[in-house]
Order: sequence, then structure tokens, then C-alpha cells
Amino acid sequence: MATRSVPALKRLLSSRHVPTRSVTYMPRPGDGAPRPVTLIPGDGIGPLVTGAVEQVMEAMHAPVYFERFEVHGDMKQVPPEVIASIKKNKVCLKGGLATPMGGGVSSLNLQLRRELDLYASLVNCCNLPGLPTRHESVDIVVIRENTEGEYSGLEHEVVPGVVESLKVITKFCSERIAKYAFEYAYLNNRKKVTAVHKANIMKLADGLFLESCREIAAKYPGIAYSEIIVDNCCMQLVSKPEQFDVMVTPNLYGNLVANTAAGIAGGTGVMPGGNVGADHAIFEQGASAGNVGNEKLWEQKKANPVALLLSSAMMLRHLQFPSFADRLETAVKRVIAEGKCRTKDLGGDSTTEEVVNAVIDALE
Repeated sequence: MATRSVPALKRLLSSRHVPTRSVTYMPRPGDGAPRPVTLIPGDGIGPLVTGAVEQVMEAMHAPVYFERFEVHGDMKQVPPEVIASIKKNKVCLKGGLATPMGGGVSSLNLQLRRELDLYASLVNCCNLPGLPTRHESVDIVVIRENTEGEYSGLEHEVVPGVVESLKVITKFCSERIAKYAFEYAYLNNRKKVTAVHKANIMKLADGLFLESCREIAAKYPGIAYSEIIVDNCCMQLVSKPEQFDVMVTPNLYGNLVANTAAGIAGGTGVMPGGNVGADHAIFEQGASAGNVGNEKLWEQKKANPVALLLSSAMMLRHLQFPSFADRLETAVKRVIAEGKCRTKDLGGDSTTEEVVNAVIDALE
């Protein structure tokens, strides 16, 4: 009787749907509690794209809620209550802040990075399916030292008509950013780290950065390490970007390299990023070029929200909500791949609201 029932049992088991989803994250008790996130809408198109993120987060019932603060680039300093909120919440979502040219007004972006010690800037530049670009197979992560270098803010007029600007490179910060880059590569199954420098000219400053990278690289024998001079790096980026994986750079070079890589991979409007320290993180559009947009974009309500939506997915992953991050990222990429709703910078004519609605419809 038992032997005769075996074929029937096999048929029964084969006809049943067997779940294939694996357990990828085991939460600790209380991990599912909604998290407060400091929100800085910013200037220009900032309120438009941060508003888009709020709409999508609400539609997907993401376990976050926002504490909003009005901060603008022409302020003399970041209000103390904003700093206090970020220190309390440990996470911030930010639209672009305009940085006035000259006039002695310091950048609030730099103030935030220094005050919160957000020493690592991370920009993920990769091709999105369905978005045509000149190069394929681009998947570059630019990790940039965020607190010193040419952006140290130490400059003065020696005599009328002569300005001295100091570039500060320290062993501590160089080792710290190099270790972050190799840790990122190791934890994300990346194969190669490339240090970008100008040590052939700035032998002491960039030489110290390069020396630090080499010392850290020796501790990660499973990850390939290479070095490239920054001018050659820019040429190689526009001719053969697929050769790069993770790039670690001093402050100024990283800003240039990240925007170049973003332009190659589809434009700054689709590149996510964030600034991270040991205790705090600020997520914003990855590449800075034109991050506050222009008045016409604001008036027509046609700003591209994709970069900040993808940055928000990074934020959800940082907050240990991986399933929500995956849902949001998948929905955004599906909308881009379908090509029906795209803003002007991506070859379409859709409004911000139309893109948001398409992303909400694509949520699983």
C-alpha cells in the first residue's frame, strides 16, 4: 500500500508551489519601529524632489517619518536645531543647497560634513536598463574623502591681489577613507579599488594619500589594487569606463571624477549617493552638478526625482529595511526601463508628479 502511494505523493509534491525566497535579513526585536529622519528640502528643485520622496514613502508605507527643517544656502550657518535633529536621528535626507559664489559665505554642505564628521562621500554611477548611454557595463562607485584637501576652507589674502589657499592632507583621514573604500569593496563583493592622485606633482600631499592607500591595500589581499593619476583617470573614464570598479579619491578629485562618471552613466539626475560618518549619514543626489536645477524646472514642475528616490533606497538599506529598499529601487528601475515617463534630461517631457505616479504604480 505504501509503495503504491509513492507516485501519487510525488505528483502531489511536484504540483505544489514551493517558495524560493530565502531569508536575507533577521531583524532584532524592535527593528521594525518607524525611524525618524531629518528632512532638509533645500533650494531650487530640492522641495520638489524631496516632496516626491515623501509621496513614494507614504505610498509604500515605509517605516520612516520626517522631521522637516527649512535650510537655505544663503544662510550664514546651519541652524543649531538642525544639527541637533541629525545627531538625534542619525540620518538625514537632503535636497540641494545652493552655494553662493564668493562673498565670504561658506558652503553649508561643507559645514554639515565637518560638524557631523561625514568623512566618506559615496556616489554609485551605473547604467540603468533602458536608458541609452555611450558606454555599457558602467558600474563605478566613487568614494571621496569629504573633510579636508582643497575643501579645508583655509584661505586668505596675503597681500592685495594674492590669495593663498591651503590643501590639507593628513595620515589619519587618508587611512580612514582608504579603509572605508576597501571595506565597502569587501562587503559588496567588489573586485578592485583604484586610488586617484596627483602625486607626481604634489609629492608630499598626494604622496601621503597614496602611501596610506598602499598600506591599507596590503591588508586586503583578495581585492585588486591600482593607482592612476587624476588627468589620465578622466581620459580613461570617458574612453573605457568599464575598467573601473571602486575608486577612492581625495576631496577635490572625487568631486570631478564622480560628476564625470555620472555623466557617462546617464546623467546626474539618476545617480544616488550619500555622505557617511561613523555615527551619522546624509543622503542626497549623488553627483552635485546642477543639483538645485534652474527656475524653469521649478516653474514647470519637471525636475527629475530619480536620483533622490534611489538615494532614499540607499537610506532605507542603511536603516536596515532591505525589503523596502529593494521595492523602491525595483520600481524606479522599472519606470526607467519602460521609458514612458521620463523627465527632459532623460529624453522625455514628463513632470515630476507623473514620474512619481509611475513609480507608485510600479511598486510591488
